[in-house]
Amino acid sequence: MRFILIAVVFSAGAALSAFSNVASANYEADFSAAREAFKSGNISRFDTMAARLHGHVLEPFVAYMQLMLHLKEARPEEIKAYIQRNGDSFLADRLLAEWLRMLAKSQRWELYMSEYPALITRDSDLVCYALQARLALGDSTALAEAKPYWFSAEEQPSSCLPLSDALAINGLLTVEDVWARLRLTLEAGNVSVAKHVALYFPGQQEIPLRELDRAAENPLAFLDKLPVSLSTRAGRELTLFALSRVARSQPQQALPYWNALQSQFGAEEQAYGWGQLALHAARKHDPAALAWFGKAVGTRLSDLQLAWKVRAALREQNWQEVQAAIAAMSEAEQNQGSWRYWKARALKSQGKAVQGNAILAPLSKEFNYYGQLAAGELGVVAGSPVESFKAGSDEIKAMEKLPAIQRALALYEMNLRYEANREWMWAVRGLDDRHLLAAAEVAQRHGWYDRAISTADRTQQLHDFSLRFPAPHRDVMQEQARQVGLDEAWVYGLIRQESRFVQQARSGVGASGLMQLMPGTARWVAKRMGMKNFRQSLVNQLDTNVMLGTYYLKYVLDKLEGQPVLATAAYNAGPSRAIRWRSEAPMEGAIYAETIPFTETRGYVQKVMSNAVYYGNQFGQQLQSLKQRLGTITRGSGKTDCGTDDERAPACD
Repeated sequence: MRFILIAVVFSAGAALSAFSNVASANYEADFSAAREAFKSGNISRFDTMAARLHGHVLEPFVAYMQLMLHLKEARPEEIKAYIQRNGDSFLADRLLAEWLRMLAKSQRWELYMSEYPALITRDSDLVCYALQARLALGDSTALAEAKPYWFSAEEQPSSCLPLSDALAINGLLTVEDVWARLRLTLEAGNVSVAKHVALYFPGQQEIPLRELDRAAENPLAFLDKLPVSLSTRAGRELTLFALSRVARSQPQQALPYWNALQSQFGAEEQAYGWGQLALHAARKHDPAALAWFGKAVGTRLSDLQLAWKVRAALREQNWQEVQAAIAAMSEAEQNQGSWRYWKARALKSQGKAVQGNAILAPLSKEFNYYGQLAAGELGVVAGSPVESFKAGSDEIKAMEKLPAIQRALALYEMNLRYEANREWMWAVRGLDDRHLLAAAEVAQRHGWYDRAISTADRTQQLHDFSLRFPAPHRDVMQEQARQVGLDEAWVYGLIRQESRFVQQARSGVGASGLMQLMPGTARWVAKRMGMKNFRQSLVNQLDTNVMLGTYYLKYVLDKLEGQPVLATAAYNAGPSRAIRWRSEAPMEGAIYAETIPFTETRGYVQKVMSNAVYYGNQFGQQLQSLKQRLGTITRGSGKTDCGTDDERAPACD
């Protein structure tokens, strides 16, 4: 316990002695050195550092690294003992997974199957190894269970390939099964996977791989020359693929080719072709999309296609088609909040208010975007629950003392965010609402806002919305929002979605800070504001990040006629795209958001606007329903500064 106390401060606001500061720094340095030695395989250096960390709160991490360095030589008893001792850490499951992979490669199937049931995170390669093990041990039912894994658009792990071979050898893969997967891979654009799938055809069904490459690389040239015979299934499928590739960017450009060729295709193939063209047309907001979907009768539309059929119908206000498309979805898809909400709207728009409200009533009890929309349709302004549960001090103290929570906090203090997040998520899995809120309170007291939010978001019956929607740095936020004239609740809603209040957050594309500013955007805003001596490192400073981010958000809002939904979309995907996604006629904000082509941006806009409702309620603003906040999207001018290079606004297309 002495080492725990000097390594990490576990109660907010506690003062460390000078000795504790030095000791903590030493342990952090030793742990960092151990990690580096582990990564480089320097066993002697690692052993030296590991000895210094004996008894430290992060000793399970050291022991894990030690075992991993000697995994091939480790005895099963050693591995099992570690897993049993450290079951409260994600490392136990990770070690088990690595051990299972090693066992599989040496085909120690009996031991594999005796330990596999304890695995919690079952990656696809380990699932396939388990099926291989069962086959090797004489379980004939395993092969039938393997067949669903065949129908994947993605490249399979190498452990799954023997199962595909076994299915083919035992006659459990039909030619139609191969065509079905080939279509899936081509729809996803995974040409290399499609080539592998083609190897499973009998000789007479051979796919010309050179022509497959041509269709992928230059589909227009392929359609112009048509180097395949449409009398063969292979020729027709490659032509459908080329048509889909063209339609992905230019649906109307594909149409003349399809009109000229479709008579040489069978009825199902024609319907399939129209379904592909319709999907891409809907994503491009082409008015022809709904009519093209109407010509796809005779083929089974995927849930993705049906989702876009709904969206195309929403833009046309064709509520009968909205209802019909949702009814054709799989049961799991129909149960999604989005489609429950739009089904209810479709019913009500056709005069079936009782049936519609029966769907909206339970949905309105869910604290999310579609729950808020449902509440608004029922005439209820969705805010925080009347009663908010607060974890007691004893529950919070008890949570702080859990070794897994202490390890997560220690890692967080060392800025080892990946490991800290994994350890935290493992620690809170399976907790009931009371303990989840106690854990969330611990995270918030340590300034770990993203974990506080994600943990509080998991509760089902008891809720604390101050943990789900924290408002740190409010003095800075209020002042900046006031200076540029922005709604504070909207700004907080956007930051919550952008960074979860992680000041050091950095996206995969280089955006950084609370408001996730791209380097080019930050430079452009700094120049526009007349900032002297601007440098990129300033973007991670709280005041500078918020100042630049709110200025840019206000700029976008003004350029888009003061429409927050458009500005939110623009902040994520660029102003030009946000403008293109409108329609000629005024459009309900919820329909605009629902029909955004980019999945990431669609979810982003929905979450930001949903967040803003909760923050507005928390800040004592006049209550607004989500539908009111979304408003109506009008055409307007929507011009952005896309002029000279020096003055060019960021994210112009």
